[in-house]
Amino acid sequence: MTLLPFLVAGAGALLVGFANGLATRTDAWYRALRQPAWKPPDWAFGPIWATILALAAGAAALGWAASPGTADRLLLVWALGLNAVLNVAWSVIFFRLRRPDWALAEVVLLWLSVLLLASVLARVSGLAAALVLPYLAWVGIAAALNLKIVRLNPARPGIGRA
Repeated sequence: MTLLPFLVAGAGALLVGFANGLATRTDAWYRALRQPAWKPPDWAFGPIWATILALAAGAAALGWAASPGTADRLLLVWALGLNAVLNVAWSVIFFRLRRPDWALAEVVLLWLSVLLLASVLARVSGLAAALVLPYLAWVGIAAALNLKIVRLNPARPGIGRA
């Protein structure tokens, strides 16, 4: 197995993490939102996402190496690209557009894209598919948190129901 798939996948994960970092603002608007007591502390999100993206990069590289042909690799690249776009889009919608209600609808698509990615990877590598399961779980937690924020802030400007 060559190192190139790991380098490319790692660069892709860094790009997604960097884009999310630029999109995420924990400013006065965010701090004013009512949050559930069970929300992880803000400092925990960076390490959690770094771990998830590192696992996803490893999964992508393993999936690439295990893919028997071009069609399987193209499907993997398509699934990874879709997931990356939806991952960054959630941060933009929630933090930049300040629309947790829209982000709640988008997070469902993000979760489905992780499920799609896991199933594409499972076709070629059980280990690669297993590596994205924490990502699937974390997006599920993020969806529950997003839902709770929308419910706790029904009349706040930016939630969509003033």
